Amino acid sequence: MSVVPKLLKIGIPAITGAAVIGTLGVLLYQSSREVRDLKSQISERELPIEEESSKVEFAPIDVNHYYERLGQKIYLSDDTFGQIWLPVLSEVPLSQHPLENMVQQPDGRMASFADEKTLNAMTGIDISTHNIVSDWNRVKEDGIDFVMLRVGYRGYGVDTGTIKADDKFKQYYRDAKAAGLKVGAYFFSQAITEEEAVEEAVFTAEQLKGCELDFPVVYDWELIFHDNEARTDNVPVETLTDATLAFCENIKAFGYQPMIYQNKRTTLFKLDLPRIQGIPFWLAEYGDGPTYIYDYDMWQYSCTGTVDGISGDVDMNLCFYDYSQEDAPAVSLPVPKGVITPEEAKTTEPAESTDTTAEGETDSETTETTASPESDADNGDGGEDETE
Repeated sequence: MSVVPKLLKIGIPAITGAAVIGTLGVLLYQSSREVRDLKSQISERELPIEEESSKVEFAPIDVNHYYERLGQKIYLSDDTFGQIWLPVLSEVPLSQHPLENMVQQPDGRMASFADEKTLNAMTGIDISTHNIVSDWNRVKEDGIDFVMLRVGYRGYGVDTGTIKADDKFKQYYRDAKAAGLKVGAYFFSQAITEEEAVEEAVFTAEQLKGCELDFPVVYDWELIFHDNEARTDNVPVETLTDATLAFCENIKAFGYQPMIYQNKRTTLFKLDLPRIQGIPFWLAEYGDGPTYIYDYDMWQYSCTGTVDGISGDVDMNLCFYDYSQEDAPAVSLPVPKGVITPEEAKTTEPAESTDTTAEGETDSETTETTASPESDADNGDGGEDETE
């Protein structure tokens, strides 16, 4: 190729590129000039300074600190979090037993009053083979109206999961009835499924053949705090509630009045309370008055009671309904001579409570600190719990 064509081939694109670059340079110059002119115009303007807009004052408003239902919350004491709280369930009836109507007597027993001349609760005990009864007539004469007998249990510890009968039930049933005491029964459960609860109900009904009970048949499911590997440690809430209902419905089908026994904390934390409404409830909370906010039909207030005719400590109870009568009417009894009434208690030194059992300790049916398949677990609740 000759020199001239080569120059033409190289030169034409170069000239074109130079022209494009030159045009871009002119455009960039014009744009920068326009930006400088705009900045100059803005700086010459007098813009107002909004000094007051950054000083807005907010007026405080009233805060609703409580729930609509009677302004109540449930306060509990927890080892990890300190004070904790639960909302009050609107669908669960509140307690019908004012603390001011309950008076601890000099002997440590509790009495509950409808008025100054009328008691609204019977005094009772609950026992098992661990309690040695020498004279049931003396028990009756010592002011005991009813007794709840353990009919059987599902073991933990050595005999984990095994169902057994209480070897004193039949004897204690006959002797208590002969002494004129009203008699009920309970089964100590360690069920971890609904099917096991049904099995326990069937076993209980078989043991009760030939017995005429005056009081309910109770489902007593408990956590085992002194057993590091108890089978009931991680039972879900719904499973426990299903098991509770299964036992009670099957017991009812066998012709008995069902009842649920539970301490305060397990009730609040582990039972779906709205689901078990309508079934009588036996509360275990030790002390000189229940702090449990919801209603209950029977109250176990001590595991260190003393009763003539029985060796050692005894679980003490009040029952607010007479289940031996049709439709279980409210208890109404004349105040015995020597019983301190609420009015008299105002001018009398209060009796000191000797019951120091707190949740996590064993009850009177446990004689050792190691897990025993025949001993019941914790029945009490001795925390500084309050309801507001």
